[in-house]
Amino acid sequence: MSARGLNLRAYLALTRGGTAPAGGLPPRPEGPLIWVHADNDEQGRALARLCGRLCLQRPEIAVMATGAVPDQPCLIRHPLPEDRPAAAEAFAAALRPDCALWAGQTLRPALIDAMARQGTHLTLLGATDAPWTSPAARWMPDPAAATLALFDRVHATDGDAMRALRRIGIEPERLRLSGILRDGGLPLDCDMAQHGKLAAHLAGRPLWLAAHLRAAEADLVLRAHRHALRLAHRLLLVTVPHNEDDTATIARAAADSGLRICHWDAGELPDENTQVMLVDGPEELGLWYRLAPLAFIGGSLAPGHGGQDPFEAAALGCALLYGPNVGQHLTAYTQLVEAGAARIVRDADSLAAAVSHLVAPDKAAAMAHAGWRVISEGAALVDTVIAEVLDQLDLRAKASA
Repeated sequence: MSARGLNLRAYLALTRGGTAPAGGLPPRPEGPLIWVHADNDEQGRALARLCGRLCLQRPEIAVMATGAVPDQPCLIRHPLPEDRPAAAEAFAAALRPDCALWAGQTLRPALIDAMARQGTHLTLLGATDAPWTSPAARWMPDPAAATLALFDRVHATDGDAMRALRRIGIEPERLRLSGILRDGGLPLDCDMAQHGKLAAHLAGRPLWLAAHLRAAEADLVLRAHRHALRLAHRLLLVTVPHNEDDTATIARAAADSGLRICHWDAGELPDENTQVMLVDGPEELGLWYRLAPLAFIGGSLAPGHGGQDPFEAAALGCALLYGPNVGQHLTAYTQLVEAGAARIVRDADSLAAAVSHLVAPDKAAAMAHAGWRVISEGAALVDTVIAEVLDQLDLRAKASA
């Protein structure tokens, strides 16, 4: 037996204490069952969207979710068991999932081993060239390499990750270079007839959007717009509040700014003198993302909100600006910045400078194209994984027929 196999056996032996839980194990749903697990919120959102698509294609599929996968109507949630052989084996025997999708660098060796031995097809998503962690104490032999070898398919994010996985002995036929698992989602819808009319009305007018704007950010955004108007006097700002609680404060700030405003939800259209168009809520964001070449994503300059999903704007062709407070979506923004699709701003002055520079059609188009590449790469991985899962389910159905 290889050293890596001995390490896993040692881990299982050293964690064998304890007993299987006496109760509380989830009942197995009828039909095909997929088990999904994510380490962090970004991966969890991506897996939740992926599972939503799976369930749309095959309504008979049930999905059990653990870890950071958010609640969805098609998901059954359950906590992970303790990573000891008895608890892991009881969990695997109760669920008997046909396929498992595991996202992240944190491994549960006993649980993954139990799932592999009872026949679950195991897929690892988003493997990077970073350390693998597990509940193993520091003095224990490292079970990571042997645990990774249990996966039937490993999707690596880049060439460095591929080389690292090969070095620890993962067979090349199990590896795929697939990029990062991303929560691309479905593009927001809009009334295309209305879009056509408004696009014609605004023809030739430079436009930028403040989406999901928070009340505490209104003065900063309006001040930035006033500065940007010095270089582009026909520039139009469209403000879309995050929710109705922010609407009144943003409207008052706009009225107090001295800028010429119009109210979209009151049936008003901007004329050549309008400088700010106020929208009451986010219900038509799909329309505004399609019209604006450049969008500032709110909830990011004011602290305490954690930012907003940037992919909904990138998917509809917007170049993106955002503030430093995006902790809930940091991975997504990092991916877009690295691709050249997004730029960080920190105050009204830097926001005004970025708007003045990027509202030029060629600059915004280059960033939007970079964002679309990021979205497309993530969509390709999701399509691949869905196809792999459905193939496995079809093979199992034929085998049991």
